[in-house]
Amino acid sequence: MHNGKRFKKNTTIATMERYMLHLENKSYLPRNSRSLVHKARDLCRGMVASIRVCRVASSFVELDVSINAEDLDRVVKRLESIGRLDNARHVTVEDVPKDDGIRDGIFYYNHERFWEAHEAWEGSWKMSKGREKLLLQGLILLAVSFAHCQKNDESIGIRMLNRVQEKIGDYTGTYHGIDIDRIKSKTAIMKREKKLVRFEI
Repeated sequence: MHNGKRFKKNTTIATMERYMLHLENKSYLPRNSRSLVHKARDLCRGMVASIRVCRVASSFVELDVSINAEDLDRVVKRLESIGRLDNARHVTVEDVPKDDGIRDGIFYYNHERFWEAHEAWEGSWKMSKGREKLLLQGLILLAVSFAHCQKNDESIGIRMLNRVQEKIGDYTGTYHGIDIDRIKSKTAIMKREKKLVRFEI
């Protein structure tokens, strides 16, 4: 009997799918991220749902959740007291050409979807070599820095700026339309002032 219940539980977990849910931001700040995770978990109590983390951007609240796909609408309905659904993205392994991944990463980064920017660039990083690979790693770390800030972990994000600078190194000019010199300048200022300030690339 015990083994049967255990097998059933594992089967349920195995069918869970991962989603990034973007809810409209009702004036929440990154400092609210921890309480929003607890609120979301309370709202989904009794459902098979795992709410990992909350990141707070200026226009949306991002919840990283795993649920059964057929429960998506129910979960979104329960989370309405946090904010109305703006966007739901099913997180799956995608086989994307390198240049498309870079372009997607730029789009996500400029729309404060830093976790997704990091994921898109990581796919391109795996297909790169040499100096380009290091540069992409610097961009990934920059996105991760801001993702930490959205979780109210700004101090971790600031510490990561050293690694951003190290990976970008002496690379100059533009890369797929990204002004690398501007990133280097902004990173240096943020390090000196010990404050992450969002900027588009």
